[in-house]
Amino acid sequence: MFPIRDHNPSGRTPYVTYALIALNVLIFLSYWSLFSDQRALMLFFDDWAMIPADVTQEGAYTGLLTSMFLHGGVMHLVGNMLFLWIFGDNMEDRMGHLPYLGFYIVSGLAASVAQILGGPGSMVPTVGASGAIAGVMGGYLLLFPRARVDILLIFIIFFRVITIPAALMLALWFGFQVFAGLGTSAETGGVAYWAHAGGFVAGAVLTLPVFLRLGGPRFWELHDGKPPYPHTDYTTRRTPIPRVRKRR
Repeated sequence: MFPIRDHNPSGRTPYVTYALIALNVLIFLSYWSLFSDQRALMLFFDDWAMIPADVTQEGAYTGLLTSMFLHGGVMHLVGNMLFLWIFGDNMEDRMGHLPYLGFYIVSGLAASVAQILGGPGSMVPTVGASGAIAGVMGGYLLLFPRARVDILLIFIIFFRVITIPAALMLALWFGFQVFAGLGTSAETGGVAYWAHAGGFVAGAVLTLPVFLRLGGPRFWELHDGKPPYPHTDYTTRRTPIPRVRKRR
């Protein structure tokens, strides 16, 4: 099950989301040549990835930040950037550019902390923007549960695109992260499930003030992914002069 787009127009150009995607791609290309030499790649990750044991035993905190801009392969990068593209623009629209950037980084840091708590002695390097993007998804679930998301279902040779509520897609995704995290050891390699779950929860919590400012549950009643105008004041029901909306 892969999301491919949402039906949720945003009212401003998501410059920060675009910049984050570009930065992740450029950084990946900067060390692309190392994938032909596994030893050199591991040495690179030892320096810049987040290694739980290095944080807990040596106080090496740099990787908490740098790891969220590294990826372990092309598909890892493409998958993360797709999720950021789908969900990031609406979060940036509601938060504003700079607050959204801070939200993204803090969510990524919280994701790393969750992974450390799951396996504080692990020597496995953790890389990827997925923890920060999970925070974006957690915030999206709080603000836009009624938005519609197109997902691609793949079952052996059967392919089909269906549209489901964002709340269902995101809840299933989060539930899988928790279930998988409970069934695997954070001390071994593989997917950083606790980083995903921790980032998701952190994103929802960090979005709560924005949700309340927009009117709380009243915002849900008025916003189903197709608002009358992108910057309606949902706390007073006042509608400003309409502006052109971006559509995907």
